[in-house]
Amino acid sequence: MTSEQVADRTAGDAAVQDGSGSGKEASEGYERGLGNRQIQMIAIGGAIGTGLFLGAGRAISKAGPSLILAYAIAGLVIFFIMRALGELLMYRPVSGSFSDYAREFLGPFWGYVTGWTYWLFWVVTGIVEVTAAASYVQYWNKSIPQWVSALVFTVILYFVNLISVKLFGELEFWFSMVKVTAIIGMILIGVGVLTIGFSDAGDTATVTNLWNDGGFFPHGVGDTLMTLQIVMFAFLAVELVGVTAGEAKDPEKTLPKAINTVPWRIAVFYIGALIIILAVVPWGEFMPGVSPFVAAFQKIGLPAGAGIVNFVVLTAALSSCNSGMYSTGRMLRDLSLNGQGPKFFGQLTKKGLPLRGTTFSAALMLVGVVINYEWPGKAFDYVVSFATISGMWAWIVILVAQLRYRRKADRGELPQSAFRAPGAPWTSLFALAFIFMVIVMMGIDKDARVSLYCAPVWAAIMWVSYLVLKKRNPQAFERKDYSLTK
Repeated sequence: MTSEQVADRTAGDAAVQDGSGSGKEASEGYERGLGNRQIQMIAIGGAIGTGLFLGAGRAISKAGPSLILAYAIAGLVIFFIMRALGELLMYRPVSGSFSDYAREFLGPFWGYVTGWTYWLFWVVTGIVEVTAAASYVQYWNKSIPQWVSALVFTVILYFVNLISVKLFGELEFWFSMVKVTAIIGMILIGVGVLTIGFSDAGDTATVTNLWNDGGFFPHGVGDTLMTLQIVMFAFLAVELVGVTAGEAKDPEKTLPKAINTVPWRIAVFYIGALIIILAVVPWGEFMPGVSPFVAAFQKIGLPAGAGIVNFVVLTAALSSCNSGMYSTGRMLRDLSLNGQGPKFFGQLTKKGLPLRGTTFSAALMLVGVVINYEWPGKAFDYVVSFATISGMWAWIVILVAQLRYRRKADRGELPQSAFRAPGAPWTSLFALAFIFMVIVMMGIDKDARVSLYCAPVWAAIMWVSYLVLKKRNPQAFERKDYSLTK
């Protein structure tokens, strides 16, 4: 029995629940319209958002140059997570992704919790991103209320998601291309300032800025550790590649290629960019809430460049929010097909789009408009920590599911993946330990602690709703047997 046969059997089970027939295409129903070029740029763009462009300003003010090391270590952990996800995807590429693997390797209850938690993560992240986008607008016109910009962006992105998945991929490709081009351009200009010395910044720009002002750890190692939640938030959404598995044209080739680009993406777009920025602008000049990219161009004396970068980070935030609307609709449909969500969300449009789930999610994202109206100055800080803890849940599930899958595959109960994670299980265990350390740091940080207060409330909601749904539909929570020895 091959991996493809296992996937077909799983799809057939979902099709029976859906009442749509049998076979993979009947249960999925999506258009495989995302090509290699689009998948690659979605993978790159998913990791470049407000966490880097806006959150990094706050992190630099707290950790100084040592933030570079924090991004490097966290980036290594992210690579371990993505390789674990890649192993699962090549075993069975499905649109349900994390929640589907949780059902198989942890149990139906955990699949239910994972699906709804990941959906919640993207709703909250959408609020974060639209909040950031609204703040960027004020760079040009402070008279426009932040909540007005948030409302307009939410409505526009909702209508963008009414198009075909192929056009969605094309739009994301160009969104990502803008971000990538801008970062590379900023790096090249920064290198020019450091080597040739043009502009006023050339008089003070030097790599010694990385350690001259209070050392590499100006506030100590402890403060650097406290920025890890901001760093991890910057990497949230790299796992979005897993959600595209059901709509990728050639997942066996495109997904591993996208995952293997993670190391150089992090090296260039995060570590490389931060090294250049902190060499050009002394870390003490950065302020929370101000994009370090914009600050760097202002220091160089290119006001037009700062405006361009502000436009780029605006598109970065909108791109991430757009991806959020994309994933929430698919996650709600996966829950619906498995009997763990309202049947209402199971229907697709003629273009293969989960319109109902997307509409419901976009409506909840309008909460971001209220937040921007009531607390415009604190909106980003209020929601970023909760987005981090809910997003990291998906990473924990990926790692635990991969560990259990590897044990079963090694025993011959399941087929081996064609894309095995190197160094597993030790790399997966290290990544899990790192994530739990970040959660502990969030508990120590009084500003981030609110997310940990919310977590038990969400867990209680999940448990009570699980008991109600299981009583109404016991079959939806029956454990399936995927083993080869069945």
